[in-house]
Amino acid sequence: MSSSTLFSLTLCFLVLFNCCFAQIEQVTSRHDQQQARRRSFQQSECQLQRINALEPARRIKSEAGVTEIWDENDEQFQCAGVAVIRHTIQQRGLLLPAYSNAPKLVYVEQGRGIQGAVFPGCPETFQSSGQFSRDQSQSSEDQHQKVRQVREGDVVALPSGVADWFYNDGDSPLVLVQLLDTSNPANQLDQDFRNFFLAGNPQRELQSQRSSYQRDQFEGQRGRQDEGESRRHQQDRHRNVFGGFDEKILAEAFNIDTRLARSMRNEKDNRGIIVRVEHELQVVSPHQSREEEREIEYRGGRGGGFNGIEETFCTARLKHNINDPERADFFNPRAGRLTTVNSLNLPILRSVQLSVERGVLYPNAMMSPHWNMNAHSIIYITRGNGRIQIVGDNGQTIFDGEVREGQVVTAPQSFAVVKKAGSQGFEWVSFKTNDNAQVSELAGRVSTIRGLPVEVVANSFQISREDARRLKNNREEVSVFSPSQSGRVMRLHECNCKLNKQEAVCLNQ
Repeated sequence: MSSSTLFSLTLCFLVLFNCCFAQIEQVTSRHDQQQARRRSFQQSECQLQRINALEPARRIKSEAGVTEIWDENDEQFQCAGVAVIRHTIQQRGLLLPAYSNAPKLVYVEQGRGIQGAVFPGCPETFQSSGQFSRDQSQSSEDQHQKVRQVREGDVVALPSGVADWFYNDGDSPLVLVQLLDTSNPANQLDQDFRNFFLAGNPQRELQSQRSSYQRDQFEGQRGRQDEGESRRHQQDRHRNVFGGFDEKILAEAFNIDTRLARSMRNEKDNRGIIVRVEHELQVVSPHQSREEEREIEYRGGRGGGFNGIEETFCTARLKHNINDPERADFFNPRAGRLTTVNSLNLPILRSVQLSVERGVLYPNAMMSPHWNMNAHSIIYITRGNGRIQIVGDNGQTIFDGEVREGQVVTAPQSFAVVKKAGSQGFEWVSFKTNDNAQVSELAGRVSTIRGLPVEVVANSFQISREDARRLKNNREEVSVFSPSQSGRVMRLHECNCKLNKQEAVCLNQ
Protein backbone atom coordinates (compact mmCIF):
# COMPACT_ATOMS: atom_id res chain seq x y z
CA MET A 1 0.00 0.00 0.00
CA SER A 2 2.78 2.42 0.95
CA SER A 3 4.77 1.59 -2.19
CA SER A 4 1.69 2.33 -4.32
CA THR A 5 1.26 5.71 -2.61
CA LEU A 6 4.94 6.51 -3.07
CA PHE A 7 4.68 5.59 -6.75
CA SER A 8 1.66 7.87 -7.19
CA LEU A 9 3.39 10.79 -5.47
CA THR A 10 6.51 10.31 -7.57
CA LEU A 11 4.42 10.24 -10.75
CA CYS A 12 2.62 13.46 -9.72
CA PHE A 13 5.90 15.25 -9.04
CA LEU A 14 7.27 14.16 -12.41
CA VAL A 15 4.20 15.46 -14.23
CA LEU A 16 4.31 18.74 -12.29
CA PHE A 17 8.05 19.20 -12.97
CA ASN A 18 7.64 18.51 -16.68
CA CYS A 19 4.76 21.00 -16.92
CA CYS A 20 6.73 23.72 -15.13
CA PHE A 21 9.84 23.04 -17.21
CA ALA A 22 7.81 23.16 -20.41
CA GLN A 23 6.32 26.50 -19.36
CA ILE A 24 9.77 27.92 -18.60
CA GLU A 25 11.03 26.68 -21.96
CA GLN A 26 8.03 28.27 -23.67
CA VAL A 27 8.66 31.66 -22.02
CA THR A 28 12.37 31.47 -22.83
CA SER A 29 11.65 30.46 -26.41
CA ARG A 30 9.21 33.34 -26.83
CA HIS A 31 11.79 35.80 -25.47
CA ASP A 32 14.44 34.38 -27.84
CA GLN A 33 12.06 34.72 -30.78
CA GLN A 34 11.40 38.34 -29.87
CA GLN A 35 15.10 39.12 -29.70
CA ALA A 36 15.66 37.32 -33.01
CA ARG A 37 12.99 39.48 -34.63
CA ARG A 38 14.76 42.61 -33.41
CA ARG A 39 18.12 41.33 -34.70
CA SER A 40 16.74 40.40 -38.13
CA PHE A 41 15.51 43.96 -38.64
CA GLN A 42 18.67 45.62 -37.39
CA GLN A 43 21.26 43.54 -39.24
CA SER A 44 20.67 45.45 -42.48
CA GLU A 45 20.35 48.84 -40.74
CA CYS A 46 23.56 49.09 -38.69
CA GLN A 47 26.22 49.63 -41.34
CA LEU A 48 27.35 52.84 -39.65
CA GLN A 49 30.38 54.77 -40.88
CA ARG A 50 29.84 58.10 -39.15
CA ILE A 51 27.18 59.48 -36.82
CA ASN A 52 26.46 62.90 -35.35
CA ALA A 53 25.12 64.27 -32.08
CA LEU A 54 21.56 65.24 -32.96
CA GLU A 55 19.11 67.92 -31.88
CA PRO A 56 15.36 67.87 -32.62
CA ALA A 57 14.46 68.08 -36.31
CA ARG A 58 10.79 69.07 -35.96
CA ARG A 59 9.13 71.45 -33.52
CA ILE A 60 5.33 71.46 -33.24
CA LYS A 61 3.56 74.07 -31.13
CA SER A 62 0.34 73.43 -29.22
CA GLU A 63 -1.84 75.66 -27.11
CA ALA A 64 -0.03 74.83 -23.86
CA GLY A 65 3.31 73.41 -24.90
CA VAL A 66 5.76 72.27 -27.53
CA THR A 67 6.57 68.86 -28.99
CA GLU A 68 10.02 68.21 -30.50
CA ILE A 69 10.90 65.14 -32.57
CA TRP A 70 14.34 63.90 -33.55
CA ASP A 71 14.85 62.81 -37.16
CA GLU A 72 13.77 59.16 -37.13
CA ASN A 73 15.34 58.72 -40.59
CA ASP A 74 18.84 59.28 -39.23
CA GLU A 75 20.81 56.06 -39.62
CA GLN A 76 21.66 55.76 -35.92
CA PHE A 77 17.94 55.69 -35.01
CA GLN A 78 17.23 53.25 -37.83
CA CYS A 79 20.00 51.02 -36.49
CA ALA A 80 18.56 51.08 -32.97
CA GLY A 81 14.96 50.90 -34.24
CA VAL A 82 13.76 53.75 -32.00
CA ALA A 83 12.26 57.22 -32.09
CA VAL A 84 12.90 60.06 -29.63
CA ILE A 85 10.33 62.75 -28.71
CA ARG A 86 10.39 65.56 -26.15
CA HIS A 87 7.26 67.26 -24.77
CA THR A 88 7.43 70.56 -22.89
CA ILE A 89 4.14 71.08 -21.07
CA GLN A 90 3.34 74.49 -19.62
CA GLN A 91 1.58 75.07 -16.30
CA ARG A 92 -1.95 73.61 -16.35
CA GLY A 93 -1.14 71.93 -19.65
CA LEU A 94 -2.66 68.54 -20.49
CA LEU A 95 -0.98 66.14 -22.92
CA LEU A 96 -4.02 64.52 -24.50
CA PRO A 97 -4.71 60.79 -24.00
CA ALA A 98 -3.12 58.65 -26.70
CA TYR A 99 -1.67 55.20 -27.27
CA SER A 100 1.18 54.03 -29.46
CA ASN A 101 2.04 51.00 -31.56
CA ALA A 102 5.35 50.64 -29.69
CA PRO A 103 6.31 50.41 -26.01
CA LYS A 104 7.96 53.51 -24.60
CA LEU A 105 9.95 54.88 -21.72
CA VAL A 106 9.35 58.40 -20.44
CA TYR A 107 12.01 60.28 -18.48
CA VAL A 108 10.82 63.30 -16.50
CA GLU A 109 13.65 65.74 -17.15
CA GLN A 110 12.09 68.68 -15.35
CA GLY A 111 9.06 69.64 -13.28
CA ARG A 112 6.29 67.64 -11.68
CA GLY A 113 2.81 66.56 -12.64
CA ILE A 114 0.19 63.83 -12.82
CA GLN A 115 0.27 60.81 -15.10
CA GLY A 116 -2.43 58.31 -15.92
CA ALA A 117 -2.38 55.03 -17.85
CA VAL A 118 -5.46 53.00 -18.75
CA PHE A 119 -4.99 49.23 -18.92
CA PRO A 120 -7.80 47.35 -20.68
CA GLY A 121 -9.94 45.25 -18.36
CA CYS A 122 -8.59 46.80 -15.16
CA PRO A 123 -11.04 48.27 -12.63
CA GLU A 124 -11.46 51.94 -11.76
CA THR A 125 -9.88 51.74 -8.32
CA PHE A 126 -9.77 55.50 -7.68
CA GLN A 127 -13.13 56.98 -6.76
CA SER A 128 -14.52 60.12 -5.16
CA SER A 129 -17.52 60.43 -2.89
CA GLY A 130 -19.67 62.68 -5.01
CA GLN A 131 -22.86 64.54 -4.20
CA PHE A 132 -26.23 63.84 -5.74
CA SER A 133 -28.12 66.49 -7.66
CA ARG A 134 -31.43 67.83 -6.40
CA ASP A 135 -33.49 65.22 -8.16
CA GLN A 136 -31.15 62.51 -6.80
CA SER A 137 -30.87 61.14 -10.32
CA GLN A 138 -27.23 61.86 -10.99
CA SER A 139 -24.11 61.77 -8.87
CA SER A 140 -21.03 63.94 -9.37
CA GLU A 141 -18.71 61.22 -8.11
CA ASP A 142 -15.97 60.01 -10.43
CA GLN A 143 -14.23 56.68 -10.81
CA HIS A 144 -11.12 56.10 -12.89
CA GLN A 145 -8.01 54.00 -13.06
CA LYS A 146 -4.96 54.82 -11.00
CA VAL A 147 -3.14 58.12 -11.49
CA ARG A 148 0.43 58.76 -10.36
CA GLN A 149 2.37 61.77 -9.17
CA VAL A 150 5.53 62.20 -11.26
CA ARG A 151 8.53 64.38 -10.55
CA GLU A 152 11.95 65.15 -11.94
CA GLY A 153 14.00 61.98 -12.34
CA ASP A 154 11.07 59.57 -12.68
CA VAL A 155 11.21 56.89 -15.38
CA VAL A 156 7.75 55.77 -16.54
CA ALA A 157 7.34 52.54 -18.53
CA LEU A 158 4.35 52.11 -20.84
CA PRO A 159 3.59 48.97 -22.86
CA SER A 160 2.37 49.34 -26.44
CA GLY A 161 -1.33 50.01 -26.85
CA VAL A 162 -1.78 51.46 -23.35
CA ALA A 163 -3.44 54.88 -23.43
CA ASP A 164 -1.73 57.46 -21.23
CA TRP A 165 -1.79 61.19 -20.46
CA PHE A 166 0.23 63.76 -18.51
CA TYR A 167 -0.82 66.94 -16.75
CA ASN A 168 1.41 69.69 -15.34
CA ASP A 169 0.17 70.69 -11.88
CA GLY A 170 3.44 72.35 -10.92
CA ASP A 171 4.69 75.90 -11.21
CA SER A 172 7.36 75.26 -13.87
CA PRO A 173 7.39 73.54 -17.28
CA LEU A 174 7.05 69.75 -17.25
CA VAL A 175 9.62 68.29 -19.66
CA LEU A 176 9.19 64.68 -20.80
CA VAL A 177 11.72 62.79 -22.93
CA GLN A 178 10.20 59.73 -24.60
CA LEU A 179 11.84 56.81 -26.34
CA LEU A 180 9.60 54.63 -28.51
CA ASP A 181 10.98 51.19 -29.41
CA THR A 182 9.52 50.66 -32.89
CA SER A 183 11.59 47.50 -33.50
CA ASN A 184 10.11 45.87 -30.39
CA PRO A 185 8.22 42.61 -31.08
CA ALA A 186 5.10 44.19 -29.58
CA ASN A 187 4.92 46.39 -32.69
CA GLN A 188 3.32 44.27 -35.42
CA LEU A 189 3.13 47.18 -37.89
CA ASP A 190 6.02 48.74 -39.81
CA GLN A 191 8.91 50.67 -38.26
CA ASP A 192 6.99 53.95 -38.10
CA PHE A 193 5.98 55.19 -34.68
CA ARG A 194 2.25 55.86 -34.66
CA ASN A 195 0.42 57.85 -32.02
CA PHE A 196 -3.31 57.21 -31.85
CA PHE A 197 -4.95 60.15 -30.08
CA LEU A 198 -8.25 59.66 -28.29
CA ALA A 199 -9.04 63.39 -28.41
CA GLY A 200 -7.98 66.58 -30.13
CA ASN A 201 -7.02 67.25 -33.72
CA PRO A 202 -3.26 66.47 -33.87
CA GLN A 203 -0.93 68.01 -36.41
CA ARG A 204 0.29 65.80 -39.23
CA GLU A 205 3.96 66.44 -38.38
CA LEU A 206 3.50 64.55 -35.12
CA GLN A 207 3.40 61.24 -36.95
CA SER A 208 6.46 59.37 -38.16
CA GLN A 209 7.94 60.44 -41.49
CA ARG A 210 10.12 57.37 -41.92
CA SER A 211 7.95 55.64 -44.52
CA SER A 212 7.34 58.84 -46.49
CA TYR A 213 11.08 59.56 -46.46
CA GLN A 214 11.89 56.10 -47.78
CA ARG A 215 9.18 56.44 -50.42
CA ASP A 216 10.56 59.79 -51.54
CA GLN A 217 14.06 58.33 -51.70
CA PHE A 218 12.76 55.56 -53.94
CA GLU A 219 10.76 57.84 -56.22
CA GLY A 220 13.55 60.45 -56.49
CA GLN A 221 13.30 64.21 -56.37
CA ARG A 222 9.88 65.75 -56.85
CA GLY A 223 9.05 68.87 -58.81
CA ARG A 224 8.39 72.23 -57.22
CA GLN A 225 4.68 71.79 -57.69
CA ASP A 226 4.72 68.50 -55.83
CA GLU A 227 6.86 70.05 -53.07
CA GLY A 228 4.41 72.90 -52.63
CA GLU A 229 1.53 70.45 -52.49
CA SER A 230 3.44 68.36 -49.95
CA ARG A 231 3.99 71.42 -47.73
CA ARG A 232 0.31 72.30 -47.85
CA HIS A 233 -0.50 68.66 -47.11
CA GLN A 234 1.76 68.67 -44.07
CA GLN A 235 -0.06 71.66 -42.65
CA ASP A 236 -3.28 69.66 -42.62
CA ARG A 237 -4.32 68.03 -39.41
CA HIS A 238 -5.00 64.43 -38.60
CA ARG A 239 -8.07 63.51 -36.61
CA ASN A 240 -8.32 61.52 -33.43
CA VAL A 241 -9.43 57.91 -33.64
CA PHE A 242 -13.10 58.87 -33.20
CA GLY A 243 -12.87 61.23 -36.16
CA GLY A 244 -13.00 58.34 -38.58
CA PHE A 245 -16.22 56.85 -37.20
CA ASP A 246 -19.69 57.83 -38.27
CA GLU A 247 -21.28 60.01 -35.61
CA LYS A 248 -24.42 57.87 -35.52
CA ILE A 249 -22.29 54.79 -34.85
CA LEU A 250 -20.53 56.67 -32.04
CA ALA A 251 -23.84 57.81 -30.58
CA GLU A 252 -25.12 54.25 -30.52
CA ALA A 253 -21.87 52.83 -29.10
CA PHE A 254 -21.77 55.31 -26.19
CA ASN A 255 -25.54 55.61 -25.83
CA ILE A 256 -25.38 59.39 -26.33
CA ASP A 257 -26.94 61.88 -28.72
CA THR A 258 -25.33 62.78 -32.05
CA ARG A 259 -24.43 66.28 -30.83
CA LEU A 260 -22.14 64.85 -28.16
CA ALA A 261 -20.83 62.25 -30.60
CA ARG A 262 -19.94 65.07 -32.99
CA SER A 263 -17.97 66.79 -30.23
CA MET A 264 -15.84 63.68 -29.76
CA ARG A 265 -14.53 64.06 -33.31
CA ASN A 266 -12.94 67.46 -32.47
CA GLU A 267 -12.96 68.47 -36.13
CA LYS A 268 -12.61 72.22 -35.44
CA ASP A 269 -10.17 71.89 -32.55
CA ASN A 270 -6.90 73.69 -33.36
CA ARG A 271 -5.31 73.53 -29.89
CA GLY A 272 -2.86 70.75 -30.79
CA ILE A 273 -2.03 67.82 -28.55
CA ILE A 274 -1.13 69.84 -25.41
CA VAL A 275 -4.17 71.82 -24.29
CA ARG A 276 -4.66 74.28 -21.46
CA VAL A 277 -7.02 73.38 -18.61
CA GLU A 278 -9.04 76.44 -17.62
CA HIS A 279 -9.13 75.53 -13.94
CA GLU A 280 -7.07 73.04 -11.97
CA LEU A 281 -7.55 69.48 -13.22
CA GLN A 282 -9.72 67.66 -10.71
CA VAL A 283 -8.77 63.99 -10.43
CA VAL A 284 -8.89 61.52 -7.57
CA SER A 285 -5.34 61.11 -6.32
CA PRO A 286 -3.93 60.31 -2.88
CA HIS A 287 -1.25 62.77 -1.84
CA GLN A 288 1.77 60.80 -0.74
CA SER A 289 4.81 62.21 0.97
CA ARG A 290 8.15 61.83 -0.76
CA GLU A 291 9.37 59.63 2.08
CA GLU A 292 6.42 57.25 1.64
CA GLU A 293 6.93 57.15 -2.10
CA ARG A 294 10.63 56.42 -1.78
CA GLU A 295 9.95 53.66 0.75
CA ILE A 296 7.40 51.98 -1.54
CA GLU A 297 9.75 52.16 -4.53
CA TYR A 298 12.64 50.90 -2.39
CA ARG A 299 10.70 47.86 -1.23
CA GLY A 300 9.49 47.16 -4.75
CA GLY A 301 12.90 47.66 -6.34
CA ARG A 302 15.12 45.93 -3.80
CA GLY A 303 13.09 42.85 -3.11
CA GLY A 304 11.94 43.88 0.36
CA GLY A 305 8.21 43.27 0.01
CA PHE A 306 7.68 42.45 -3.67
CA ASN A 307 9.52 40.31 -6.16
CA GLY A 308 7.53 40.92 -9.34
CA ILE A 309 5.49 37.72 -9.14
CA GLU A 310 2.78 39.43 -7.09
CA GLU A 311 2.38 42.20 -9.66
CA THR A 312 -0.39 42.02 -12.20
CA PHE A 313 -0.88 44.37 -15.11
CA CYS A 314 -3.51 46.25 -13.14
CA THR A 315 -1.30 46.80 -10.07
CA ALA A 316 2.15 46.94 -11.67
CA ARG A 317 4.50 49.76 -10.72
CA LEU A 318 5.09 51.91 -13.79
CA LYS A 319 7.64 54.40 -12.44
CA HIS A 320 10.94 54.52 -10.63
CA ASN A 321 13.02 57.56 -9.73
CA ILE A 322 16.55 57.41 -11.09
CA ASN A 323 17.87 60.78 -9.85
CA ASP A 324 18.15 59.90 -6.16
CA PRO A 325 21.89 59.63 -5.30
CA GLU A 326 21.09 57.09 -2.58
CA ARG A 327 20.01 54.61 -5.26
CA ALA A 328 23.28 54.77 -7.20
CA ASP A 329 24.71 51.40 -8.25
CA PHE A 330 28.23 52.82 -8.58
CA PHE A 331 29.49 55.84 -6.69
CA ASN A 332 32.88 57.51 -6.55
CA PRO A 333 33.05 60.66 -4.40
CA ARG A 334 35.77 62.06 -6.68
CA ALA A 335 34.17 61.12 -9.99
CA GLY A 336 30.38 60.67 -9.96
CA ARG A 337 27.77 57.94 -10.00
CA LEU A 338 25.79 55.54 -12.18
CA THR A 339 22.23 54.37 -11.54
CA THR A 340 20.32 51.71 -13.48
CA VAL A 341 16.63 50.96 -13.77
CA ASN A 342 15.99 47.51 -15.26
CA SER A 343 13.57 44.61 -14.90
CA LEU A 344 15.11 43.70 -11.53
CA ASN A 345 13.98 46.89 -9.78
CA LEU A 346 11.06 47.75 -12.11
CA PRO A 347 9.54 44.39 -13.15
CA ILE A 348 7.25 45.78 -15.87
CA LEU A 349 10.37 46.46 -17.94
CA ARG A 350 10.50 42.72 -18.55
CA SER A 351 7.46 43.03 -20.83
CA VAL A 352 8.58 46.36 -22.29
CA GLN A 353 12.13 45.02 -22.91
CA LEU A 354 13.81 48.35 -22.21
CA SER A 355 15.95 49.78 -19.42
CA VAL A 356 17.56 53.09 -18.43
CA GLU A 357 20.94 54.22 -17.13
CA ARG A 358 21.51 57.58 -15.45
CA GLY A 359 25.07 58.93 -15.34
CA VAL A 360 26.56 61.86 -13.42
CA LEU A 361 30.21 62.78 -13.91
CA TYR A 362 31.93 65.52 -11.97
CA PRO A 363 34.14 68.00 -13.88
CA ASN A 364 36.88 66.26 -15.90
CA ALA A 365 35.89 62.80 -14.62
CA MET A 366 35.46 59.84 -16.96
CA MET A 367 33.29 56.79 -17.39
CA SER A 368 35.26 53.62 -18.06
CA PRO A 369 35.62 52.70 -21.75
CA HIS A 370 33.11 49.90 -22.29
CA TRP A 371 30.74 48.22 -24.69
CA ASN A 372 27.06 47.33 -24.34
CA MET A 373 26.86 43.56 -24.58
CA ASN A 374 23.19 43.05 -25.44
CA ALA A 375 21.61 46.41 -26.22
CA HIS A 376 21.84 49.64 -28.16
CA SER A 377 22.32 52.71 -25.96
CA ILE A 378 20.54 55.93 -26.93
CA ILE A 379 22.24 58.68 -24.92
CA TYR A 380 20.33 61.87 -24.09
CA ILE A 381 22.44 64.60 -22.49
CA THR A 382 20.57 66.25 -19.62
CA ARG A 383 23.13 68.71 -18.25
CA GLY A 384 26.67 70.00 -18.72
CA ASN A 385 29.07 69.15 -21.49
CA GLY A 386 31.51 66.41 -22.33
CA ARG A 387 33.26 64.39 -24.98
CA ILE A 388 32.10 61.04 -26.32
CA GLN A 389 34.03 58.65 -28.54
CA ILE A 390 32.45 55.60 -30.21
CA VAL A 391 34.52 52.97 -32.04
CA GLY A 392 33.21 50.30 -34.41
CA ASP A 393 34.24 46.71 -35.06
CA ASN A 394 37.03 47.62 -37.50
CA GLY A 395 38.61 50.14 -35.14
CA GLN A 396 37.05 53.05 -37.00
CA THR A 397 35.91 56.00 -34.93
CA ILE A 398 32.30 56.64 -35.90
CA PHE A 399 31.87 59.49 -33.41
CA ASP A 400 34.34 61.75 -31.65
CA GLY A 401 32.96 65.06 -30.53
CA GLU A 402 31.78 67.43 -27.86
CA VAL A 403 28.18 67.03 -26.74
CA ARG A 404 25.94 69.34 -24.77
CA GLU A 405 22.56 69.47 -23.08
CA GLY A 406 19.61 68.41 -25.25
CA GLN A 407 21.59 66.38 -27.80
CA VAL A 408 21.19 62.67 -28.56
CA VAL A 409 23.80 60.20 -29.77
CA THR A 410 23.52 56.42 -30.16
CA ALA A 411 26.12 53.83 -29.16
CA PRO A 412 25.23 50.65 -31.10
CA GLN A 413 25.48 47.25 -29.47
CA SER A 414 29.09 46.06 -29.00
CA PHE A 415 30.58 49.37 -30.21
CA ALA A 416 33.17 50.63 -27.72
CA VAL A 417 32.31 53.94 -26.09
CA VAL A 418 33.92 56.33 -23.61
CA LYS A 419 32.53 59.48 -21.96
CA LYS A 420 34.61 62.25 -20.40
CA ALA A 421 33.13 65.24 -18.59
CA GLY A 422 34.04 68.80 -19.43
CA SER A 423 34.64 71.66 -17.04
CA GLN A 424 30.90 71.94 -16.23
CA GLY A 425 30.40 68.27 -15.38
CA PHE A 426 28.40 65.87 -17.50
CA GLU A 427 25.02 64.19 -16.96
CA TRP A 428 23.01 61.92 -19.23
CA VAL A 429 20.25 59.34 -19.48
CA SER A 430 20.81 56.26 -21.65
CA PHE A 431 17.78 54.36 -22.94
CA LYS A 432 18.77 50.75 -23.65
CA THR A 433 16.98 48.22 -25.87
CA ASN A 434 17.11 45.37 -23.39
CA ASP A 435 15.30 45.03 -20.05
CA ASN A 436 18.51 43.82 -18.39
CA ALA A 437 21.25 45.53 -20.40
CA GLN A 438 24.79 44.46 -19.58
CA VAL A 439 28.05 46.35 -19.93
CA SER A 440 31.61 45.06 -20.24
CA GLU A 441 34.30 47.51 -19.17
CA LEU A 442 37.68 47.86 -20.85
CA ALA A 443 39.52 49.59 -17.99
CA GLY A 444 39.33 49.55 -14.22
CA ARG A 445 39.11 47.00 -11.44
CA VAL A 446 36.39 44.84 -13.03
CA SER A 447 37.50 45.24 -16.66
CA THR A 448 38.18 42.72 -19.37
CA ILE A 449 41.86 43.72 -19.46
CA ARG A 450 42.08 43.16 -15.69
CA GLY A 451 40.75 39.64 -16.17
CA LEU A 452 43.44 38.63 -18.68
CA PRO A 453 46.70 36.93 -17.59
CA VAL A 454 49.78 39.18 -17.60
CA GLU A 455 51.42 36.98 -20.24
CA VAL A 456 48.43 37.37 -22.55
CA VAL A 457 48.45 41.15 -22.13
CA ALA A 458 52.22 41.40 -22.65
CA ASN A 459 52.23 39.29 -25.81
CA SER A 460 49.08 40.85 -27.22
CA PHE A 461 50.40 44.41 -27.03
CA GLN A 462 54.11 43.51 -27.44
CA ILE A 463 55.00 45.14 -24.13
CA SER A 464 57.04 44.06 -21.12
CA ARG A 465 55.48 42.16 -18.24
CA GLU A 466 56.03 45.19 -16.00
CA ASP A 467 54.09 47.40 -18.42
CA ALA A 468 51.41 44.73 -18.66
CA ARG A 469 50.98 44.76 -14.88
CA ARG A 470 50.69 48.56 -14.89
CA LEU A 471 48.15 48.36 -17.68
CA LYS A 472 46.10 45.90 -15.67
CA ASN A 473 46.40 47.36 -12.20
CA ASN A 474 47.00 51.12 -12.36
CA ARG A 475 43.30 51.99 -12.31
CA GLU A 476 41.62 50.60 -9.19
CA GLU A 477 38.27 52.39 -9.62
CA VAL A 478 35.09 50.85 -11.01
CA SER A 479 32.93 52.34 -13.79
CA VAL A 480 33.42 56.03 -12.95
CA PHE A 481 36.99 57.33 -12.84
CA SER A 482 38.36 60.42 -11.13
CA PRO A 483 40.61 62.72 -13.20
CA SER A 484 43.94 61.06 -13.91
CA GLN A 485 46.60 61.78 -11.32
CA SER A 486 49.32 61.55 -13.96
CA GLY A 487 47.62 64.27 -15.97
CA ARG A 488 47.30 66.46 -12.86
CA VAL A 489 50.99 66.09 -12.00
CA MET A 490 51.96 66.95 -15.56
CA ARG A 491 49.83 70.09 -15.47
CA LEU A 492 51.32 71.15 -12.16
CA HIS A 493 54.81 70.61 -13.52
CA GLU A 494 54.09 72.66 -16.64
CA CYS A 495 52.56 75.48 -14.60
CA ASN A 496 55.39 75.33 -12.07
CA CYS A 497 53.08 76.85 -9.51
CA LYS A 498 52.63 76.41 -5.80
CA LEU A 499 49.40 75.51 -4.02
CA ASN A 500 48.51 78.87 -2.57
CA LYS A 501 45.57 81.18 -3.09
CA GLN A 502 47.35 83.49 -5.51
CA GLU A 503 48.64 80.77 -7.85
CA ALA A 504 45.90 78.14 -7.56
CA VAL A 505 44.28 79.52 -10.72
CA CYS A 506 46.97 77.59 -12.60
CA LEU A 507 45.18 74.37 -11.62
CA ASN A 508 42.05 75.38 -13.50
CA GLN A 509 43.79 76.17 -16.77
